[in-house]
Order: sequence, then structure tokens, then C-alpha cells
Amino acid sequence: MTYQEPIGATKTVDRAGRSDAMIVAQDVEKWYASNQFHVLRGVSLSIHKGEVVVVMGPSGSGKSTFIRTFNALEEYQKGKITIDGIELSHDLKKIDEIRREVGMVFQQFNLFPHMTVLQNVMLAPIWVRRRKKAEAEAIAMQLLEKVGILEQAKKFPGQLSGGQQQRVAIARALAMQPKIMLFDEPTSALDPEMVREVLDTMRSLAKEGMTMVCVTHEVGFAREVADRVVLMADGLLVEEAPPEEFFNNPRHDRTKQFLSQIL
Repeated sequence: MTYQEPIGATKTVDRAGRSDAMIVAQDVEKWYASNQFHVLRGVSLSIHKGEVVVVMGPSGSGKSTFIRTFNALEEYQKGKITIDGIELSHDLKKIDEIRREVGMVFQQFNLFPHMTVLQNVMLAPIWVRRRKKAEAEAIAMQLLEKVGILEQAKKFPGQLSGGQQQRVAIARALAMQPKIMLFDEPTSALDPEMVREVLDTMRSLAKEGMTMVCVTHEVGFAREVADRVVLMADGLLVEEAPPEEFFNNPRHDRTKQFLSQIL
């Protein structure tokens, strides 16, 4: 299938002058009117094609809120976000175009309990991509094999372990054939012994060149897979660096404080 540029898309050039940016966030600000909580305070970040960026930070730092702005699951009040050449706005057509290209995996699996694993993965390609049932089933089976749970295709989510359910959620996101994958603490709800199988699936995606933004505290994953690691704290992007530099030679005191608590 040949990819065609979305309507209204333009080449995105980030502040460093690179034209392969898939996500460009510029001075993004968000606050909750109900309590005047300023959750994002002018955050800027670029993610390039094929890059894996891990976002770390303490609870309440704004990291999950930040990546949820990338597909309009969270609104923001100031700044600019461009996804693969499309500027995010209140235009529902543009939001729909962006969501077609951005897959997301959450802490909770959010699978339909009354549908089989196979049906869960087939649903979006049929209803959103307008795939024929046979084509959607072939894609779903291929993806279930890719994430290592093909033998579970006919089971219901409640019959699977947490790690297996999260891999179904990853397959479901991949079924839309996205260009970008967002992971919002995908292992935080799992028992420790189930974490590895999910991280292995994410490692495989990274090796294939998928553009990925991952909110996680999995240090081993970040060291091995990330091109850059970002620290957020108090709604600010405090530091970003390659993993070796980030973990072994952090520049900012806030980064050093955070790492002292997790390493």
C-alpha cells in the first residue's frame, strides 16, 4: 500500500533545522481551569522519524498529559503541536487525520471484554480504515503472531494474563498501521513477571524503525532502546540527552535527584 501525504500536510522543520520531524511541540502550555493547576509550562520537544524517545519523571510532572496532547486526548491552551506535517487544532477533520496515524497504548488495556482477541484487533481497521473483514482478519492474525499471542486469538480478554492483554492492545494499535506509537506507562499495571514480554514487543517495534514516544520508568528499556531520554518535572522539560549521558552524567540537579530515587 502506497502512502499518500494527508491533505493539508506540509514538511515540518524543527528548531534544529531538521525536516524529518514527526512530532514538533513548541512552547506547549496547559492548565486545568477547575483548580488553576498549570500542568504544562511551555514544553518544547521534537521527535524525528524512526526515533525512540523515553519520557521519565516523577508522578504529577505532566509527562502523560504531554504525550496525550499529541493525538488530542488532552487539549492545550498555548503553543503549537505539529504531527507529521499537520498542525493540531480544533478542526475535527485534522484531529481525525492525526489519530489515524498515531497509535496509543495506555496503562489500562481498554479491550472490549465481550469480543475475542481477534475481534478486538479487527475492529478499528474495519470501521475506521474501511478494510474488508477478510483483509482485517488477515492483518489481525499477522499482528497477533508478531506480538507472540497468535494462539490466544479466539479467547476473550478475561482469559488472558495482564501481559497478554497489553500485547493485544499493542496489536490493536498497530492494526491501524500508524506511523507513530505512543506508550503511556504500558507496564505500570502489570505484575513484575509480565513486564518483560511487553517490553520485548516494544523492543521489536523499535528495531523495525517505528517512531515511538514512551512514558516509562523502565530504566533498562530506556538504556537499551531509547535514542533520547527526557526528564519532565513540575510541568517543565528539565533535561534531554542520549541514554548514556542522561543516566551516567546528568547535567541538572533535578535529574540527579530523580535518578537517585529510581536507580
